[in-house]
Amino acid sequence: MSVRAVKPDVDEVTAALTEDGFALVERFIDAGRAAEVRKELTDVLKNTPEGRNDFEGFSTRRIYALFAKTRAFDDLATHPLLLGVLDRVLGESYQLSAPVGIEIGPGEKAQVLHTDDSIYPIPRPHQELVLNTMWALDDFTEANGATRIVPGSHKWVQQRPDENTETLMAEMPAGSVLFFVGSVFHGGGANNTDTPRFGTILEYVAGWLRPQENHVIAVPPEVVRNLPKRLQELLGYNIHPPFVGYVDGRHPRWSLERGKEAES
Repeated sequence: MSVRAVKPDVDEVTAALTEDGFALVERFIDAGRAAEVRKELTDVLKNTPEGRNDFEGFSTRRIYALFAKTRAFDDLATHPLLLGVLDRVLGESYQLSAPVGIEIGPGEKAQVLHTDDSIYPIPRPHQELVLNTMWALDDFTEANGATRIVPGSHKWVQQRPDENTETLMAEMPAGSVLFFVGSVFHGGGANNTDTPRFGTILEYVAGWLRPQENHVIAVPPEVVRNLPKRLQELLGYNIHPPFVGYVDGRHPRWSLERGKEAES
């Protein structure tokens, strides 16, 4: 059984997230744009090793420090639809957590079902801490490892899925985006084809929590200085009210400006 699509509308996406824990927007970017992004990241993948454990996938390659290596997602990371949904789900303060390109190779087995907010030691149920988006750069099918998701599992208290748990397959054409909250159980599917399946995760977390990847170190300051202001904020150069994240008593944007002056 496959995931049904919703319109690219903040109200519709948010309603689906509330009810099911996920929302699929088909062909959010056109196939040509998806192919261009895939080509650019394919060049990055040439120097990317395969995974180190079952969770990463021994036949899967992951592009970490994504915004240090490509400009392909700068506009998508701050798209009005995405930011509108984030405002509803996480509130007005949030940041990028784990943006990563994921190429599931031929022969990869299905990933264990998990939640993305389980790294934070907060008992369920709790307010949503994480919102994730999976951008399909290839057609996602059941055969090539489309994301599996357990509908409604974001409402579970301490229950965990087992081998009998029903999952839906997020089959979607290239250019589509799957939204899902951090408390819903999901996992990458098995790739039973002879070609890789490539997608990119843009994951966001509440502004008062530490993100999975330390973007202030991962993305060089000289790169961040040339990015749009909103993207700079999402990469950690921002304040969670009233003052979480300051630098020497000031807004962290000051450190970028100071560094630019020192280089000139």
